[in-house]
Amino acid sequence: MREGAPLSARFVGLLVVVVLGGAAGYYWWQSSAQQSEVRHQLVLYGNVDYRQAYLAMNATERVAELLVDEGDLVRPGQLLARLETERFALEVQRVQALLEAQRQRVARLKAGSRPEEIRKARADLQAAIARRNEAQRTLKRMKAAFAQGAVNQQEVDDAQAAYDTAAATVAARQATLDLVVAGPRTEDILEAEALLRRYEAELALARHVLRDAHLYAPSQGIIQARLLEVGDMCTPQTPVFAMALLDPIWVRVYVEEKYLGRIWEGMEAVVTTDSYPGKKYHGRVGFIASTAEFTPKTVQTEEVRTALVYQVRVLVDNPEFELRLGMPATVWIDLNQPKPNQPKPSGSKPAAGADRTKSTLPLVAP
Repeated sequence: MREGAPLSARFVGLLVVVVLGGAAGYYWWQSSAQQSEVRHQLVLYGNVDYRQAYLAMNATERVAELLVDEGDLVRPGQLLARLETERFALEVQRVQALLEAQRQRVARLKAGSRPEEIRKARADLQAAIARRNEAQRTLKRMKAAFAQGAVNQQEVDDAQAAYDTAAATVAARQATLDLVVAGPRTEDILEAEALLRRYEAELALARHVLRDAHLYAPSQGIIQARLLEVGDMCTPQTPVFAMALLDPIWVRVYVEEKYLGRIWEGMEAVVTTDSYPGKKYHGRVGFIASTAEFTPKTVQTEEVRTALVYQVRVLVDNPEFELRLGMPATVWIDLNQPKPNQPKPSGSKPAAGADRTKSTLPLVAP
């Protein structure tokens, strides 16, 4: 028994060593597998973000109507609000009247003289010629009578003056006929056309101002706040609504420097949220910051609060508008994706009929 005791103790000790070694090996194998898995998949945490727009009108007038409220989903081109438009409509009517009058004047100048005006000018000329001929005959008679001593010099001078006046009248009537036949001067037509273009521009401006009294949605979005109410005075410097733009929408995350060489813009990603467990949103890396920054307070821990990271925006498809501003989200990026300038590994071609818009990246719980 004394000789067997040491043998039994040695056997127990050997068994303990084997068990501990096996446990250590299993732990090392599990750790290596997890580390390998982590190296091939990047898990990031961030928040949903998108751009905001403050919508104002390019006109000064009182608000007459607001057609949407907070939380409403609006489409591009949808009418959101309207100002009082009576003053703008009256200005449009005033300029329209000026434009129509000037348009008729240009048409009159281009058409030239009417046939009736030409006939009248010719008739006036013929009448002037007849009076001149009569004055000429009278002058002849007066000169013959003066030679015989039947009339004095004053009567002859009066006849001469009457003839000269009649001759001048003929010349004036001939010039008038020439002007009527030639029509308006080219310069007058050009001046009238220039004034017409001025009124056309004023009418376009008045209509533009009238359109500015209506506020339309520039793109798809959600109304976040009504900043004015009916009856408030609106100016171009005073926004009427604050709107969240739903395209594009992204998740803002931060990546450590050691992973920068393994991600690139256009890389596919999968986004999940706590609000919709199990639902995956397809995404892609849309922006990688070129400068580092300290870890933001929203994602700080005691271990990384002094670490330098790079901001990354992951654009997300949000067809059902479930993702909202500030919502926490988790981003999963498969680091084994081939870069666009690298050939894809064999067997990576999607099957015929597969949906290329959906991501097939595997999700592994952190």
